[in-house]
Amino acid sequence: MLSLDQDVDTLRQQFPALSRQHRGKPVAYFDGPAGTQVPQQVIDAIGNYLSRCNANHGGLFATSRESDTMLDDAHRAVADLLGADDPDCVYFGPNMTTLTFALSRALAKTWKPGDEVLVTRLDHDANVTPWVLAAEDAGATVRYVEFDREDCTLDMEDFRAQLSDKTRLVAVGCASNATGSVNPVREICAAAREVGALSFLDAVHFAPHRLIDVAEFGCDFLACSAYKFFGPHMGITWGRRDLLENLTAYKVRPAPDDLPGKWMTGTQNHECIAGVLAAVEYLADLGRDVASDQMLDRRSALKASYQVVGEYEQTLLTKLLAGLQKIDEVKVWGITDPARFDERLPTVSITHKRLAAPEMAQRLGDAGVFVWHGNYYALQLTETLGLEPDGMVRIGLVHYNTGEEVDRLLDALNKL
Repeated sequence: MLSLDQDVDTLRQQFPALSRQHRGKPVAYFDGPAGTQVPQQVIDAIGNYLSRCNANHGGLFATSRESDTMLDDAHRAVADLLGADDPDCVYFGPNMTTLTFALSRALAKTWKPGDEVLVTRLDHDANVTPWVLAAEDAGATVRYVEFDREDCTLDMEDFRAQLSDKTRLVAVGCASNATGSVNPVREICAAAREVGALSFLDAVHFAPHRLIDVAEFGCDFLACSAYKFFGPHMGITWGRRDLLENLTAYKVRPAPDDLPGKWMTGTQNHECIAGVLAAVEYLADLGRDVASDQMLDRRSALKASYQVVGEYEQTLLTKLLAGLQKIDEVKVWGITDPARFDERLPTVSITHKRLAAPEMAQRLGDAGVFVWHGNYYALQLTETLGLEPDGMVRIGLVHYNTGEEVDRLLDALNKL
């Protein structure tokens, strides 16, 4: 198997945005956690759909049939990405937040006063507030699982203490979109199942970096967003068939009662679903290339892809954290010990002793180094750490970034 660092320059040529310049310098995109850039094949897929078979669902004519075939292919592709064996249990929507609100409303109809819902203070608010509001509607109680202030990892002792036979749902992220810490979701889902609770995983931040496997995780629901894994702005949810079939979906009467149509309310964004299909194929093609085996099936190719992506991103992360720790005025929030890098993703949030996060982001942006600032909707985390209202600066590495870009970022930080 080839290493990605040998091929990253060739890979980058597939991403038109990476050729952009700012004030005469190439742009270094470290804003991936808020949305990655997309390869040309995703752009082409969206345009080709609109120019070739743009039609609504279920028509008895050629373009509609071709459109339906594409939709079926997209469900199968995303099922392969998620490690699911039933593509009908995958459904699409405008974004993860909207899909989670819809599911929370359906689940709330099964709750009653005295029931409890567990959320965490480490999560993106899209995996907190939908459940809080749903619990309020049902008269259920919300419990918050704390995190360790030192390394920003989930407090598993507190999680076990909060879990009980009253718990009806555990909602947790696969990884923190703010500090990159990875949660032990297999253990969490197993513990929820032992007390009769359902589990909902937010894999939005996890998806660009590590392979998702809903069967291995043992979850009941999982959501992610294609625009975080090199696709267009689309939300994705997977759920267990028995739950999706038995829950009451809020939908119009003519909409189908079978899966996946039951949960795909209204006319879908077909052109962007075509882009989602292309994004999965991009990742699979990467796996086939690095494995030097064009005959690999899609799931095997995705495994190969994520293996080499993870190895390459860890080299970038090692370089970044080593450089950041040499800058006295910068504090890194989260795990910094290289021996624990398997517990984190290559997403790093920092603060500066003198400069507020917006000023840091502005000055880096002026230098052509694009980073994000604020709380990134991980509001419980920044409130708990006392970092509101300015939040932190987030540096997000993905596999199209380079060691040279990391050096450039560190140089810019040193010049602040």
